[in-house]
Amino acid sequence: MQNESEGVYTFNMSLFIAADHRGFELKNKLIEYLQEQNIRVEDIGNYEYDPLDDNPDFAQRLAQAVLQKPDSKGIVICGSGVGVCIATNRFKGIRCALSFKKEQVEHARQNDHINVLSIPSDYIDLEMAKQLVDVFLKTQPIEEEKYQRRIKKMDATIDTLIKTMV
Repeated sequence: MQNESEGVYTFNMSLFIAADHRGFELKNKLIEYLQEQNIRVEDIGNYEYDPLDDNPDFAQRLAQAVLQKPDSKGIVICGSGVGVCIATNRFKGIRCALSFKKEQVEHARQNDHINVLSIPSDYIDLEMAKQLVDVFLKTQPIEEEKYQRRIKKMDATIDTLIKTMV
């Protein structure tokens, strides 16, 4: 949450961030930005630039970290934002959205209760990434029954798929 009068966040939940090689530089700059805002952020990787790394490795680690701390949030970054979004959404309980605009993030947080934000490093600059993250962190989900019902249906779909595979 942001205290508008002071312009700083008071953020008590865990925040995780991860990126592949195409998101590596943006991830590091966002970590610095968040720390300047006194937000504790845990880097899930990659920890060094590796042009041969695979984004699912970091997205899956982040998804597992978010699931271990139910009130936490995550940020995943790759070139298109698509690969990490797909990889994180494979986990029940993760609701990740790829966003290019602040309005998308606000809508996804309020109505879809996303707990992971996917950022496309090839298509947005640092300033826009900061704005997306700010909206992601300050926007609260709307707790109306219709939104809760929709989330339950999404989780039920995953449960059904798992049952058919067993």
